[in-house]
Amino acid sequence: MLPTIETLQSTPTIDSQDPRVVEFASQICGGLSNSIDVAKALYLAVRDEIRYDPYKVDLSEVGMKASTALTQGFGWCVTKSALLAAACRSRGIPARVGFADVRNHLSTERLRSVIDTNDYVWHGYTSIFLRGRWCKATPAFNRSLCSKLGVEPLEFDGRNDSLHQEFDTQGRRHLEYIRQRGEFDDVPVAEIRAAFLHHYPRLVQLGQADFEHDVAKETPLR
Repeated sequence: MLPTIETLQSTPTIDSQDPRVVEFASQICGGLSNSIDVAKALYLAVRDEIRYDPYKVDLSEVGMKASTALTQGFGWCVTKSALLAAACRSRGIPARVGFADVRNHLSTERLRSVIDTNDYVWHGYTSIFLRGRWCKATPAFNRSLCSKLGVEPLEFDGRNDSLHQEFDTQGRRHLEYIRQRGEFDDVPVAEIRAAFLHHYPRLVQLGQADFEHDVAKETPLR
């Protein structure tokens, strides 16, 4: 499917015209003009400069804005995917957000006790239109977190889909996709909020915890 005008526009959550998003993308890209080079640079910046923390989930529209993750310096898969999409749009590259349900085989004691499952609904990624096709990129897990978890950081070459680390560095299964939810021009806030309140009501109340700190002090559960 070819990109539509909506995949280039600023939206309530993919707020690509927010001055902070525009400045962030401009600083990262510098003099880059090739769309693949731009997308790769933005991917690495969102992946590693915005710390992943699934404990700090804000289900409001403001909480799921791309600019909010940028300002806070941390986010979760939904907001980091929105930020990458917004940064791409700010540089004239069509982008949207995609979602799937996944089974995560690495966790922490606190996270396991809070959600009581290895299945995560509405896991976010970014779909970017490059060289005539949509490429999927997942900027959720920053390099320092991956090191603590024992998985290689997920790379993105701008040509092939980059969705998940299927195995950890010791060959054990890490993450698998179990259901696709589709791709959207804006974050479907109401649907995600309803799903999280239904499946993970206690997770929404964990605002003061720190996921990477937990990972560093214990052996991740598999």
